[in-house]
Amino acid sequence: MNWFKHILDKDWEISTAGGMTGDAYIAKKGERRLFLKRNSSPFLAVLSAEGIVPKLMWTKRMDNGDVITAQEWLDGRVLKPEEMQQFNIASLLRKIHESPELLHMMMRLGKKPVTSDALLEKVEKRLNTVAAHDSKGMMEQSLAVLKQCIPLTRNTQHTVCHGDLDHHNMLLTNSGKVYLIDWENAKIADPVIDYGTVLQRYVPKILWEDWLKHYGIKTEQHLFERMYWYLIVDTLTYLLWHIDRNEQKGIRKRMADLDEMTTTLGKLI
Repeated sequence: MNWFKHILDKDWEISTAGGMTGDAYIAKKGERRLFLKRNSSPFLAVLSAEGIVPKLMWTKRMDNGDVITAQEWLDGRVLKPEEMQQFNIASLLRKIHESPELLHMMMRLGKKPVTSDALLEKVEKRLNTVAAHDSKGMMEQSLAVLKQCIPLTRNTQHTVCHGDLDHHNMLLTNSGKVYLIDWENAKIADPVIDYGTVLQRYVPKILWEDWLKHYGIKTEQHLFERMYWYLIVDTLTYLLWHIDRNEQKGIRKRMADLDEMTTTLGKLI
């Protein structure tokens, strides 16, 4: 953490904020606190201006090219899994997906839309490298369904998507404001990859229609066909990840999910 001395005076106390990257820190000076991060998402300023993440206080570039960002520290907690079904989460996702400012910034950064064809090609190539495995038959069956249904995913509007809709990435402040943090996996894609994940993981099916109404769309079969298509791709990707690491518990969980989702998509079509 020696790089802190180049941007903060000696009166600041620095501690790690945890996280997967190890590049997030808390800076404290008296009653003042900041959330510092190294090489955060390059469009953090737009997210801050849109009120989607806590306020960006400043950005500084180091001599080695690293970029340090400082955000307002807000007391709060991450959402509980059952809180993800609240309608304000649907409204927040709608705001993100309908933001022209976010889309313009992503395009300025050179981001290209992530298409369903590209995702299918990627997962098929990865599957072809897997040696004989108990789950390979199920994976090949799911891949066949994906190929059959891919026309359903084309010609859809692409928006900025968070790409990692987990309750741990939802911050609820003590004042009741909800922020969506950790934008490192952001992409331009079909927004169903965001709200489909929330529906499948957190929202009881009996509430799907009302939840989607607050998001701003009607429930229809074509929507759910697309949703399950992307969920199968995501599950296949995670299953292959667990197989690489020989994580039997993860493999069994993803296999059960894959079987259920492939069966559901098969019934829809």
